[in-house]
Order: sequence, then C-alpha cells, then structure tokens
Amino acid sequence: MQISDFLDKRAIEPNLKSRTKQEVLEELTNLLERTGKVTNREEFLKVIREREELGSTGIGYNIAIPHARSSGIQSLVGAFGISKKGIDFDALDKEPVYLFFMLAAPQNAGGDYLKALALISRFLRRKKVRQALMKANTVEEIEQIIKKEEM
Repeated sequence: MQISDFLDKRAIEPNLKSRTKQEVLEELTNLLERTGKVTNREEFLKVIREREELGSTGIGYNIAIPHARSSGIQSLVGAFGISKKGIDFDALDKEPVYLFFMLAAPQNAGGDYLKALALISRFLRRKKVRQALMKANTVEEIEQIIKKEEM
C-alpha cells in the first residue's frame, strides 16, 4: 500500500484557509467530499469531532493526522492540507500544526485503515518530507513529493 492509493489529488489543499481546529476539520472534510467517497458528511464530521475529543491527533512535529471510521464513508480515502500560518490543534508538543492528513474509512475497515495510518505517520515523521511539504505551493508539487518518497 502507498499513500497515492488513497490520497486523491482533488483532496489536496496547499493553502488551508482555516484558523481553528474545528474549521480545519470541516475544511478537510470538504476536501474528502470532492472525491465522491463521502456518503454522509454530517455523520463523518460528528465521528471525527468525537475522535478529537478523546485526544488530539496532533502528534507533534507540526503534524496532525485526524482519522476516523464512519458509516458516512464509502472506501478508504485521505485528504491533505497545509496551513501556512499554523493552527492550534492541541498537539502533544503544544506547537502549532502546519501539516494535516485526514484519513477516513468505512465503519468495517480494519487492516487497511491501520496500515494507512501507520504509513502516513512514518511518512510525515521524516524531517526531509516535512520540510519539502512546507515549501510546496501547488497540488502538483505535493504529489511529486509523495511519489518521490514512496519509491
């Protein structure tokens, strides 16, 4: 499995407009909707918000990986966005988050969902990747970084 298997270019935003945690969850969900794999937006938003209440998915290193399984999702799908100003996302290290990767899966998703989460985490924990993504200004640049690092 590779990130490009579940990250659709229609769900990539190099310049998120959001200023708050709630806004970024909505904006990333909007990106997911573009893929056609969201069958119930409100259901997914409810589940992703509940997941964040359990504990922030801001894992440190200026990264957040909000993720959830929901009956409102058709198949495994991801959205990626960059906040140039940074957002307070209650991250573990208390630092602002710039890189957001939302992962959504159907309620019954198991192994592939966990594999995808692990893959995203390993990918974004690499300093070289984070630095390259922070400099990206277009969807194409982000796609190139992902493809290059997947090889």
